[in-house]
This record gives sequence, structure tokens and C-alpha cells, in this order.
Amino acid sequence: MKNIITKEKVEKYLAISSKAFEIAKSSIVKSKKKEAKEILIIVKCYLNDSMFFMNKKDYVNAFACINYSHGWLDCGARLKIFYVKDNRLFSV
Repeated sequence: MKNIITKEKVEKYLAISSKAFEIAKSSIVKSKKKEAKEILIIVKCYLNDSMFFMNKKDYVNAFACINYSHGWLDCGARLKIFYVKDNRLFSV
């Protein structure tokens, strides 16, 4: 079924968002350090929350947290807080 969120799907997207997070951390625009720090804290919290839900086998909420985390990363990329070019990982 396409409408079921599996552990494998969560793991796949967690890996993608975690990779994007690492790239964003090393791609901060110097004049936007304060904004970047705030975004990265929120992203890290959502990624941690996703692991919490994964451990409880609550894949729906784990997947939701991953999507929120990646949305914050995309927002930072679109607002040019992170200097990123990879359009597979970011909405650029």
C-alpha cells in the first residue's frame, strides 16, 4: 500500500535530511550566522524527535518530524541563510 509509512521509508528520508543538515551546517552565509543557528537548533530538535518516535515504532510521527526538519532547511536555503546548490537535497 502506498499510504503506509514503513520503517524503511522513515530511515530513507532520515538519511536524506541528516545529510542535508550536515551540508547546511557547513554552508552558513557569514552575515546570517544568527539566523542559521536558530534554524539548525530547530532542525536538530526535529531530527532528535524523529529518532524518539522511531524507537517507539511510531513511524507516522517520525516521518512528520523529518519533514518539518527538512522544511526548515529548505527555508534557510531559499532565504540564502545557507549557501547550497544541491537541488536534490534542497529547494533551490
